[in-house]
Amino acid sequence: VCVGNVLAPPSGAAAWRMSQLAAGFPDTSSISCVNRQCSSGLQAVANIANSIASGQIDVGVGCGVESMSQNPMKSIKPPDVDWSVMQGCPQAMDCLTPMGITSENVVKKFGLQRSKLDDFAVESHRKAAAAQAMGKFHSEIVPVGSVSQDDGIRAKTTLQVLSKLKPVFDENGVTTAGNSSQTTDGAAAVLLMTRGEARRRNLPILGVWRGYAVKGVPPDIMGIGPAVAIPAALKKANLTLGDIDVFEINEAFASQATWCVEELGIPYHKVNPNGGAIALGHPLGCTGARQIATLLYEMHRRRARYGIVSMCIGTGMGAGAVLEVEPRSSL
Repeated sequence: VCVGNVLAPPSGAAAWRMSQLAAGFPDTSSISCVNRQCSSGLQAVANIANSIASGQIDVGVGCGVESMSQNPMKSIKPPDVDWSVMQGCPQAMDCLTPMGITSENVVKKFGLQRSKLDDFAVESHRKAAAAQAMGKFHSEIVPVGSVSQDDGIRAKTTLQVLSKLKPVFDENGVTTAGNSSQTTDGAAAVLLMTRGEARRRNLPILGVWRGYAVKGVPPDIMGIGPAVAIPAALKKANLTLGDIDVFEINEAFASQATWCVEELGIPYHKVNPNGGAIALGHPLGCTGARQIATLLYEMHRRRARYGIVSMCIGTGMGAGAVLEVEPRSSL
């Protein structure tokens, strides 16, 4: 098992092992934790996929979890570094730029308009509300206590409502609570194994891991990460942008999400067809694994073949993974 997590204290390592054993895994199984910020859940899945591909294991679980209510981002302490060295490197210091300010930096650098960002946010809620009403999320959600569905979707939000919200990070900016991802608690898991193991267990193959890439970008505009990671992942999978049927691109902010989509020339109808993080939330360590679940179920509904999961990463990176639903595969 590999767990993606960002905000938990160091004792979280013990919590993951305790949870693994309490869930019924034998004590002969192993667990590790990875922190690649917003791509931690996706990186956890990639770590398991790589371990399987290299023959180290036959079966593994890549998962992600985050409780942003218990461990809010405002509680993060500055890193313990030699500041005399770091202050001599502007880009190193840019790694400390608050995420909201990186959004405003993208807005200013590329001349983005507030109305477009708010409209994107409204669409995220509209699509998520429609998907929830149609029961599209039921198959990918495991109820926890009395919670059986996402609670951040605002079906009745409008452009007029969002346009009244004040900027949060820069009084002259355009990034608001309404066109940013929500502070959310969440967890998701992806079971991976060799094809032979799946057949031996008589399990359906929902999808196939085809490629993964992480690329660096300037830390102060970290949101542009998907625009460089997606082409890199496609290259590894020997595919083109036109081969992809569905894109799950994390909506950290409407600013960076819209810029990446338009920079790559992705048709909007292929992007987050069931809404994204603006409506569903972005529990940092969980998001990548959650996106895979949402992507694969949607691809099966559409009888699509190729899909991509991607997100930007704080401190200046982007990650992207290519998944395939084989023509003979079915739920």
